[in-house]
Amino acid sequence: MRTYKKMNDFQPESYTVIVADGSFPQHEIPLGYLKNASRIICCDGSVQNLVLYGMEPDAIVGDLDSISDELATRFADRIYPDKSQDTNDLTKAVSWCRKKGYEDIVIVGATGKREDHTLGNISLLAEYIEYMNTIMVTDTGIFRPFLKSSVIPSYPGQQISIFSIDPQTEVTTLGLKFPLNRTKITNWWFATLNEALGDNFSLEFSTGRLIVYLRFA
Repeated sequence: MRTYKKMNDFQPESYTVIVADGSFPQHEIPLGYLKNASRIICCDGSVQNLVLYGMEPDAIVGDLDSISDELATRFADRIYPDKSQDTNDLTKAVSWCRKKGYEDIVIVGATGKREDHTLGNISLLAEYIEYMNTIMVTDTGIFRPFLKSSVIPSYPGQQISIFSIDPQTEVTTLGLKFPLNRTKITNWWFATLNEALGDNFSLEFSTGRLIVYLRFA
């Protein structure tokens, strides 16, 4: 787990894992988050995969259109239906956690099945960070959203990509192989495939929302 400690400073004493209904994690890092979570919240379609892995949810949130009758009966005491069509099940789970006061959130299983769902789920990080400390962990890396200039732990050679939700945001970086200097990231590809030079790198920007992808070694 060396790269986990060097690449990511999201290490609160207590955190909640939300399991979305994408591909269930296989990599040791997202599975490590899952095993060490204070609580596990499932979007309704992800319950089956969690149970097959040998774990149980503490709560199930969603419109309940993807959970089997068997599992709905088995976990009837921890189901929280939300039939709203204005948001997806991941956002419903995040909102439920917010109401409960769970502010440190790790999302797993949010990628890997449908590309449109993957893009949508990643982009939602820029909304969640407005009121919660949230990251998304996949089988290849970690997505972290930012609202202000930050220094990000890394390691030499780590692959880095930066995405801007607000294309007018001017971004400056220090510590990356291909530096940005008050650069506007006007398309998703524009600041991808960069590389960290040392044990950290910095993002400098005054307004807007960024999402940074940090690839595992």
